[in-house]
Amino acid sequence: MRVRLVEGASLPSYADGIRQVYADVFSEPPWNEDPSAGDRYVERLAADAARPGFTAALALGEGAVGGFATQGTVGFATAWTTPDIFPSGRSYGHVAEALGPDRVEGWLCGALEVDELAVSPDARGAGLGAALLSAVTEAAPDGRCWLLTSVHAEATLRFYRRAGWHQVPVSVPGRAGLVVLLGPGHPAARP
Repeated sequence: MRVRLVEGASLPSYADGIRQVYADVFSEPPWNEDPSAGDRYVERLAADAARPGFTAALALGEGAVGGFATQGTVGFATAWTTPDIFPSGRSYGHVAEALGPDRVEGWLCGALEVDELAVSPDARGAGLGAALLSAVTEAAPDGRCWLLTSVHAEATLRFYRRAGWHQVPVSVPGRAGLVVLLGPGHPAARP
């Protein structure tokens, strides 16, 4: 297995693997997405790749992980720079409501935003998630990176905590039960 950064223009050649990993991961609880959500994600990814500061990492390889045969893409992570004018679509409006304008501007605008990180269930436990996360966040400006996840994703929250991420103690309104996490080098996460 190897983790490598890829250019946005190269992502279409990995679309089938990314689609499958997305469907495998996000059809599980607590996400419970329809497996066809992988198709929608790959379509969205094409637009996301044009965002300023976009970066992507893939876990690729042939061999065995955890006793399972693997080939092709078994994990991916994507991130980009959050615009200085904080967006309002998707979950951004709820985040802005929860954190308020001063924290949004100071903590999130201009920071690296981790959008997705997924590792195929058959490939978990080999450190690929940590390697993918490190690959997409190593260039975070001044260590400033953040992400959203569900409070119901207990294994995901444990993963990020082990990686040194800090949960902002403010709930994001909405049905999804989202929480904001700040990366280990984020100035607002330091004691």
